[in-house]
Amino acid sequence: MLSSLSIRDIVLIEKLDLVLGEGLTVLTGETGAGKSILLDALSLALGGRGDGALVRHGAEKGQVTAAFDLSPGHPARTLLAEADIADEGELIIRRVQMADGRTRASVNDQPVSVQMLRALAACLVELHGQHDDRALVNPATHRALLDAFGGLAASAQTVGELWRTLRAARAEAAAEAARLEAAAKDADYIRHAVAELEALAPEVGEEAALAERRTVMMRSEKIAGDLAEALDAVGGSGSPVPTLAAAVRRLERRAGEAQGLVRPAVEAIDLALDQLEVARAHLEAARAAADFDPHELERIEERLFALRAAARKYGATIDDLPQLVTQFAASLASLERGATRLAELEVQAGAAEAAYRRAAETLSQARAAAARRLEAAVNAELPPLKLEQAQFQVAIDRDPGAAGPDGFDRAAFWARTNPGTRAGPLLKVASGGELARFLLALKVVLADRGSAPTLIFDEIDTGVGGAVADAIGQRLARLSARVQVLAVTHAPQVAARAASHLLIAKARSEAAAATPSVATHVARLGAADRREEIARMLAGASITAEARAAADRLIEGAASA
Repeated sequence: MLSSLSIRDIVLIEKLDLVLGEGLTVLTGETGAGKSILLDALSLALGGRGDGALVRHGAEKGQVTAAFDLSPGHPARTLLAEADIADEGELIIRRVQMADGRTRASVNDQPVSVQMLRALAACLVELHGQHDDRALVNPATHRALLDAFGGLAASAQTVGELWRTLRAARAEAAAEAARLEAAAKDADYIRHAVAELEALAPEVGEEAALAERRTVMMRSEKIAGDLAEALDAVGGSGSPVPTLAAAVRRLERRAGEAQGLVRPAVEAIDLALDQLEVARAHLEAARAAADFDPHELERIEERLFALRAAARKYGATIDDLPQLVTQFAASLASLERGATRLAELEVQAGAAEAAYRRAAETLSQARAAAARRLEAAVNAELPPLKLEQAQFQVAIDRDPGAAGPDGFDRAAFWARTNPGTRAGPLLKVASGGELARFLLALKVVLADRGSAPTLIFDEIDTGVGGAVADAIGQRLARLSARVQVLAVTHAPQVAARAASHLLIAKARSEAAAATPSVATHVARLGAADRREEIARMLAGASITAEARAAADRLIEGAASA
């Protein structure tokens, strides 16, 4: 509930601090005293449109601070958590209005946007008046209010969850069908690709190995002739080995005649023969390694050409071709399994739709029954409110073909104000006074279901009196047993039923100096002052003994009710 309201320099309000409690609080005062200003200030705090004209003349800025006591599970706490705003008990909303039109807002001392204020306001306060264009007259809220009245919130939530399940199942089946359709168009291409690549049998790293082998072979072709010529010179027909070997043999036969002369030469020639043998061995090995095979080089060239052609064709590197074969093969396998998977998904989607429609049908029937009960409950409240000829209706448009997360139904609150006339939406059919009383009847019925914890009624008793005003007071008092109610009123019958009475009046500004000025003040009335104010409301400017006696009867009657 709204626990306190602090206002600084807003229009005629110079400084105001209100502590508010549970039950019914009425605000009374002469016309022009500032009752509407008080509500405008609260509206500003709750995200209303800012306006530099709201700032008190001569001040640079105005400020409104509203504090709320919230229950542990209040929806506002969820909003605070989602916005990462500190929630340590009391909720404090502050709005600063600058004279130049700019505004600043904070919640629990953390800056927030106006949109955040409005989201919080939607679950904190409802404002109802003769020209109310929000709250209960908004058809977008009527289905949820009907569900709240009928205790159908959990069923509606289940329908929403089943709808989301159905949407997901349909989406998955549609995606699988689209994938299969696309895959079927490419099936022949994929089969050809698999056959071609499997026949090609590419291997990772194959291109590099082939390129290296081709380079070696092309180099070998150039040096093979030189190696053969060198080998012939060392060990072939042109080799000096036989001549040197014969010379050694001849020198060795002469060794006995001239040992000292022959031995060094023999040893040198033997060493040369050994080195020539080593050279021959190396040359033969080199020739074997450089053995050039034109057919092999041709095969390498053809293999490289085939691999690179395949890579270009499939938009991949040669090293990626083996993985591409695997992917294509998997696509074929998936295509073969796809029909079975699609059938399974379609069965699942059908089951989800059947579950949704069963739940939505049950909810629709429950809504129809709740609508009749709501109509009866509201219509029972209308005669005492001088709407005995009027009729409240809940118009339900049921269309199974227009299913959605809320089921099959659209709901709207309609009214017929006179017999024989056509029923229509509340806002279009009811006049200002009638609308206010319709809304009061609705709030009495819906107070503990689908209602904000603080309700504000702005002069909904305008233009009525006597028994109707008393009926309005009774219903406001009944409402206040379940939610906090603030009512701006001119009806003494309403004021007599208040748990707390605030008098709004103009007085000389406390800050006035040389230039006289007035400011709006609010006083909490005790028993004697309250009787006097109700007597004034009954009699006008001249309060008579009869008016005071009538005020006492009203207060006593309200207390005994």
